[in-house]
Amino acid sequence: MRTLGILCYNAESDDALKIAQNSHKEVYEQIFLHNFQIPKILGFSMILIPARLKSTRFPNKVLAPIYGIPMVVRTARVAKEIDQVVVACDDEEICKVCTSYKIDSILTQPTHESGTDRIAECANILKLHDSEIIINLQADEPFLEIEVIKTLKNLMLEYTKKHNHAPFMGSCIKHITDEEAENPNCVKVILNANNEAIYFSRAKIPYNRECAKDIVYFGHLGIYAFTQESLQEFCRLPKSILESTEKLEQLRALENAKKILLAKVESQSFGIDTQEDLQRALECFKDSKGAEKK
Repeated sequence: MRTLGILCYNAESDDALKIAQNSHKEVYEQIFLHNFQIPKILGFSMILIPARLKSTRFPNKVLAPIYGIPMVVRTARVAKEIDQVVVACDDEEICKVCTSYKIDSILTQPTHESGTDRIAECANILKLHDSEIIINLQADEPFLEIEVIKTLKNLMLEYTKKHNHAPFMGSCIKHITDEEAENPNCVKVILNANNEAIYFSRAKIPYNRECAKDIVYFGHLGIYAFTQESLQEFCRLPKSILESTEKLEQLRALENAKKILLAKVESQSFGIDTQEDLQRALECFKDSKGAEKK
């Protein structure tokens, strides 16, 4: 495993922040990374966590306390049990919190439209090798089971070993109930015989025309794996019609004939998008490892 030290935001002034956010990438790196010595050692995998402060539905969500620990820190601590972790931040406040908990972080441009774009910039700053596997873990998944992350990482490793190249993307799905499938906030997915995604939708798919009792529904978990090469390629693809219609970024890959390999997992976790989600999560997981020591 590479030793990056504790990466952290280290602006010298507000002027430096303004220059960094509005200038070319090299200037940005010079200001914010001049104290870092990042070795160019080829590693095999890394977990990157995009963290955005100004969430529309839940401002400062990633810093909300989870049993006394900021949400992004709780998520990063879970991920660190699997692999090396760097938080890709859009605001210096998140970086400072990460530093105080000894979590590696990098300040990225605040203008990114998605977490995928944010980790793509982070991966370039870190100069990751084209073949390196990158797991994109959302900061609002503090209760995601370690086994889920392991399964996704192993999916990418095993496929690469068997086929001598990695899949374009990997992700995870789980069985959901008929009732859960009715919820448009729960993204459904159908897959082929090779466990590759056919389509993702907020609608209930497949449509059960004959009201059969044995229909199986799969819900998508918002964790992705790329290689550095496929991550950068994904971000260069134009936004697709389906992506814009469903508001599901992964449809960009499918509409451009890219394969998304899926792993079936068991998980009780769910993303935290609102204050209500947070309260429900704290109640659901109060007897689990969530109530860890600071």
